[in-house]
Amino acid sequence: MPTEIQINWAIRQLKQKAQELGRLPIKADFDEGDRARIKAFLGPWPRALEAAGLKEPKSRI
Repeated sequence: MPTEIQINWAIRQLKQKAQELGRLPIKADFDEGDRARIKAFLGPWPRALEAAGLKEPKSRI
C-alpha cells in the first residue's frame, strides 16, 4: 500500500506536468520509471488523473 508521501509525490508530478503542458498529461509524457511509480501509487491512468483532480471521476450509476 502506497504511503501518503508516495501518493502526494505522484499527484504533484501529474499536476506539474499538466500545468507545464496546458493539457491533461498522458502516459507518454513521463519516462518509464515515473510512469510506473505513478500507476503503482495511484492506480490505472484514468484513476491517477482523477486522484490528482485533473479529471472528473466517471459516474458510476
